[in-house]
Amino acid sequence: MPKRPITAEDLLRIIYVGDPQISPDGTRVLFTHKKVNDKNKYITNLFTVDLNGQLRQWTSGEGGAGHGRWSPDGSRIAFVSGREDKKSQIFIIPADGGEGQKLTNLPEGSIGDFRWSPDGTKIAFSFRDQIPTQTEAAKKEREAKGYSEPPVEIDDVWYRLDGDGYFAGQRYKLYLADVSTGEHTKLYEAAPDGNYSFDWSPNSQELVVAHTASKKPNIDPPNIQLYRVDLQGQAIKLEGLPKGEKASVRWSPDGKWIAYCGDVDESDPWGTRNTKAYLVSSDGGAPKCLTDDTDYCMAVATLSDSKEASFDAVLEWMPDNKHLIVQIGTHGETQLGRVSIDGGFEILTEGHHALTIGNVSADGTKIAAIFGNPTRLPEIAVLEPELATGKMAAKIKTNFNGPFHEEVKLSEPEEFWLESTPNKDGSESQLHGWVIKPINYLEPKRYPAVLEIHGGPHTQYGWAFFHEFQLLAAQGYVVVYTNPRGSKGYGENFCGAIRQDWGNKDWEDIQTVTRWMQQQPYISPGQMGVMGGSYGGYMTNWVIGHTHEYRAAITDRCVSNMVSMAGSSDFPFNKDGYFKGVAWSTHDKIKDLWEQSPLAYFENVKTPTLVIHSVGDLRCNIEQSEQVFSALQQEGVESRFVRYPVTTSHGMSRNGPPDLRLHRLGEIVKWWEKHLKVA
Repeated sequence: MPKRPITAEDLLRIIYVGDPQISPDGTRVLFTHKKVNDKNKYITNLFTVDLNGQLRQWTSGEGGAGHGRWSPDGSRIAFVSGREDKKSQIFIIPADGGEGQKLTNLPEGSIGDFRWSPDGTKIAFSFRDQIPTQTEAAKKEREAKGYSEPPVEIDDVWYRLDGDGYFAGQRYKLYLADVSTGEHTKLYEAAPDGNYSFDWSPNSQELVVAHTASKKPNIDPPNIQLYRVDLQGQAIKLEGLPKGEKASVRWSPDGKWIAYCGDVDESDPWGTRNTKAYLVSSDGGAPKCLTDDTDYCMAVATLSDSKEASFDAVLEWMPDNKHLIVQIGTHGETQLGRVSIDGGFEILTEGHHALTIGNVSADGTKIAAIFGNPTRLPEIAVLEPELATGKMAAKIKTNFNGPFHEEVKLSEPEEFWLESTPNKDGSESQLHGWVIKPINYLEPKRYPAVLEIHGGPHTQYGWAFFHEFQLLAAQGYVVVYTNPRGSKGYGENFCGAIRQDWGNKDWEDIQTVTRWMQQQPYISPGQMGVMGGSYGGYMTNWVIGHTHEYRAAITDRCVSNMVSMAGSSDFPFNKDGYFKGVAWSTHDKIKDLWEQSPLAYFENVKTPTLVIHSVGDLRCNIEQSEQVFSALQQEGVESRFVRYPVTTSHGMSRNGPPDLRLHRLGEIVKWWEKHLKVA
């Protein structure tokens, strides 16, 4: 039977896998399995797969379960679930089968990370209480009395986070749970923002905790420090560490070293510099940068709509105490890297793919991972060494999306590189991109084309599956996507080229690819559209304010006005940080922000534009799109504004309600059908 074109509705068939964790003996991988049920709801449960591909489901029901972690001896699995009373709790289930038993009895709130102690007797976890006036009991009491919803009282600029919502003054704190009794006690709460990275000492007698040493962490330059915290909550700061970012802290198996990922720059809150691997004695002292001789970043998000965008660095010790594994993004790929504590770095995997690394087996021979590429949805894999090459090969263990791939015809992307304008120092710059042709492409026919611009901006497009791209190719469009300057994966200078200077070198790269598109024999230059989300929405707005080469545009969850954006985002701009100035500064500094605002050039816009935004977006506030739509309407430009409800967030295209994701895709398809499929 011939394969059919992909549809928007195929979104509902995709099985999503995540958070792979290999058992200590290396025989099974524990992971999350997410699907859409017939009630328009994502259902997430825990599964394992063994090395022969045999599956086992460990949890069920609509309560959901995630963050599964093996006990150090592999005999138990701990996980987080909200199956009881809508309160998230830690549960434990025997690894040889049985019913999950609730370990904690926490009030309403949110569990962050948790980690088993090496001796298996305790679990350290972070937890944040719900705002007292927002608990279910408080809501019922108000309803019974006919009272209004109360205000949210705020005393700190850190009071909300996109995808997390409003938490006001509530903060995560560190707790210890006794695995035998379930009793938990508060251990530590020194971070004013409640953000912690932590790991156990190998003797299970203390934790190393990374958190800010600043009293105003969202205002002051980054100053994350490391602390050794004993089981009574007494903390000792490790002396000799510089300021800057530090995360993914990991104590070596022999107890001598503490590794972490971070940077020493105090004025780079948006991460244009490479995130590097560092090593410090567990007693403190000056740290050693283990990846100073490379131009790789350890925290690169390769964007896709079939998985979550993760900006976290992966760092895990190998059992020899001499090496660490990391995950890097480069040229659109994500690969496994190995770092030596004596100096030296090597990439252990190769190929056009997107990997997500999990943990390492106890003997260091196997690594849990998720593997995918542009024409293969992510599946669970195990990375094992190849004796012939010394590299690590991905052995795929699941096939949840096999029936989908057997039925649906997809289009392979073709890679290209272009010479763009010189860098600020006069050096040459190359632009990396991909083109996906329509699934039934025939020469010498010309097709309408859509340029997709990624968000971030410090992320990368690449060798990952993108349902939206394949859908447009199935609709008869050529899809072009690139990594302009500002993207990750091409070195620190390439990424930093747009710092304090959006709309310059990135715009020159967009002009380069625009000219390239117009010259391709399979693209109709009069039938080109441009679209993007977040920073991609910013650049889409910039494009239509500076050229009329595109017949239509779609700006999604965009940035349009840098002056108002400075204070309306969940990450407000800092005075001496990534951008030039803030909205509450002098006219000269506001001038810099305004000149980088696409809205400043909207008197020039003539391009029909679809505006998409979520009311619940806390990253790029919906006022950014409201200003775009108002300007378009008053300038007489054909425009349409689609506002998704407050229950959705900035990442709606990746993790929003399934029916609204389908609606969004429908709006996109209709807009291009109206404006690009013309003679």
